[in-house]
Amino acid sequence: MSKQFKTALLLTLGILIGVSASITGSVFATKEVSNGLPLNELRNLSDIFSRIKSDYVENVEDKVLLENAIKGMLSGLDPHSTYLNPDEYKELKIGTTGQFGGLGIQVGMEDGFVKVISPIDDTPAFRAGIKSGDLVVRLDDKSVKGMSLNDAVKIMRGKPGSDIELTIVRKGEDKPLVIVVTRAIIKVDSVKNRMLEPGFGYVRISNFQSKTPKDLLKAINSLKKEFGNDLKGLVLDLRNNPGGVLNAAADVSDMFINKGKLVYTEGRIENSKFEFNAKPGDVMNNAPIVVLINGGSASASEIVAGALQDHHRAVVMGSKSFGKGSVQTIQELRSGGAVKITTARYFTPAGRSIQGEGITPDILLDELKVTEADTDKISRLKESDLGNHITNPNKTDEEIEKENQAEEENGKNKKVLATEDYQLHEALTLLKGLDILSHKSL
Repeated sequence: MSKQFKTALLLTLGILIGVSASITGSVFATKEVSNGLPLNELRNLSDIFSRIKSDYVENVEDKVLLENAIKGMLSGLDPHSTYLNPDEYKELKIGTTGQFGGLGIQVGMEDGFVKVISPIDDTPAFRAGIKSGDLVVRLDDKSVKGMSLNDAVKIMRGKPGSDIELTIVRKGEDKPLVIVVTRAIIKVDSVKNRMLEPGFGYVRISNFQSKTPKDLLKAINSLKKEFGNDLKGLVLDLRNNPGGVLNAAADVSDMFINKGKLVYTEGRIENSKFEFNAKPGDVMNNAPIVVLINGGSASASEIVAGALQDHHRAVVMGSKSFGKGSVQTIQELRSGGAVKITTARYFTPAGRSIQGEGITPDILLDELKVTEADTDKISRLKESDLGNHITNPNKTDEEIEKENQAEEENGKNKKVLATEDYQLHEALTLLKGLDILSHKSL
């Protein structure tokens, strides 16, 4: 095997990347055997290699057989270990900084089919209606069953502007869905923000890139500037966030936590053990935070949710997260390619491993669709509408009417948010309650 030149610590969930690699030198080098490699199994591999070379119906190049052996060796470990050729490794590095080619979905394998971990915001897959949890069973006219994830990924990749037809099985649907997605170069802005109501900000992180902490700080400062003061509260939306760079997740957590552990990792080799600790300072000045997660929240987003939950710095709301608690190390090879291999598990500050378990929200809330009730079409009479009503000693009728109109407009805005995004509406309601309690006095 080639020597490792460079190691990048990442938490990724299968961005659409194929795998292949080349190896040089003898598989049965004497030095390797003397270091304890199993001779019987190596002889078995050699026998199978020779049998394929002599008996297989078509001639297969040695390089192809060896590459396939490497692929199988790594895919048998876990869903996240793989080989990357030079082009694929280059695309991976571009992807962690915010631009890469593909459909814009994070994928894995389940029961022999491609499973969508999550679509990425504002990408072709997102706009086409692909959802977290979808199972892709056909790619154009080819069945996915029996394919490796890498083979499926290679089919999904293609020239920007070209179409691919995905046949999808979705929970709750009676029959498979056929969705056409147009390939594109994906440019991802990982942080978006807006003001929900005066003083109550909303920030969405769609994935964790190297620049995400800087962009998040910029977003929060922009909200503060818009409000003209410190925010009363913040909704941090990590739904369908498939993860990304470990350091970015630690830095985002650090922005809201004053002291203590943020996340730590444990593995067999010394350089796989890391511990990230908070530095003093809270960009929200201890204002309440609600974090939204769901089944598409994975890896780095689970680190942030877990850290804020363990430190009691935020209320986590939504549905249980994906449960990817492993760390992949990217080891660059002399050929220009790389090997991505799982080297550690990560743990939340309280020592919780979420591998296969996920983060359980403090408040469980399903993704529901609500509609406005067809009632109260005629405004109800109020005391102030009655003739000869007693006046309020503190306010004029004009002031009361102005307040009533403002409340009515605010109510309309609430109904719009509730019908568009019920979970976000509930998060805002909770946030406002927490703000009221923080200022309550007798």
